[in-house]
Amino acid sequence: MPIPSKVNSICIMRLSAIGDVCHAVAMVQALQKRHPDAAITWIVGKIEAALLDGLDGVELVVFDKRQGWQGYKALWRTLKGRHFDVLLHMQVALRASVATLGIRAKVKVGFDRDRAKEGQWLFTNHRIAPQASPHVLDGFMNFARELGVTDTDPSWNMPISAADHQFAALQIPDGQRTLVICAAASKAERNWLPERYAAVADHAASLGMTVMLCGGPAALELSLADAIQQHANTQLVNLVGQTNLKQLLALLRRATLVLAPDTGPAHMAVTQGTPVVGLYAHSNPARTGPYRYRHWVASCYQQHVEQQQQAPLAQIPFGTRAKGAELMAAIDVDTVIEQVNGALEAYT
Repeated sequence: MPIPSKVNSICIMRLSAIGDVCHAVAMVQALQKRHPDAAITWIVGKIEAALLDGLDGVELVVFDKRQGWQGYKALWRTLKGRHFDVLLHMQVALRASVATLGIRAKVKVGFDRDRAKEGQWLFTNHRIAPQASPHVLDGFMNFARELGVTDTDPSWNMPISAADHQFAALQIPDGQRTLVICAAASKAERNWLPERYAAVADHAASLGMTVMLCGGPAALELSLADAIQQHANTQLVNLVGQTNLKQLLALLRRATLVLAPDTGPAHMAVTQGTPVVGLYAHSNPARTGPYRYRHWVASCYQQHVEQQQQAPLAQIPFGTRAKGAELMAAIDVDTVIEQVNGALEAYT
């Protein structure tokens, strides 16, 4: 199905997660430059909507998957009677595809057949061009290319209120060099060891930096922060569970450097132009690493996936995950400190 030359209305389906939504913002804002008069409606998850609230020129429609069938009906009621020129179906999960059944659009664009998992190709009538080994963000940008976008160098304009900027300025005053550690990922197996985070925190403190722990209110995140502080020889500023997403975004903007595993705040920091040292063991950092700072990643992914697949990395399907609960232990402190020092030298 060809895409019309004049696009007046665009619907985007990308529900989650925080990191992927940050990637999608770059795609959306590239679209806005190419189609400044097009109305854009974004179907997004409830938590992610809190981060995107106030995004310029974008109507957010929340789909709450926790409501089950009632969530689908609520979404379809909201969109009843509306017609879009194009739907960009950017999530392969079956629940997202089912949600698109209630979205009326002339053209429904999905991933190429190899990446259209969970039968996504059954719910679309146009596919993006295949890519051999794209970062998630580059894969999203291929949706924009289908609508005539040629400038795909990502940039971000994330909405942050004056109050959130003020909150962050109180925590990280001008001139204060700060390492922000967002230690916890959504899955515990992606988390580094607390004593090793503490060793890096002590190193940063020896360089005259303030070290701040940030994250959500989940019990796992709170306990990990406590364990890091217990192992550290310096006093850390612990804001875990004490910020909302907007406040965290503002803090990441003022940070000197961010240390994080494969988790949403790492990608939030990228949107603010703050360098990130990422910690990776399970997923390929070439695919999911902090976009502009992948060369500062400390990764043991390759050794694990090659061992598990019994093949060199070049022969393993791109995006294959390494499995195991203890993989992160292969990342040693010296490697991370080396990356921290390199990033500080490069960007400060």
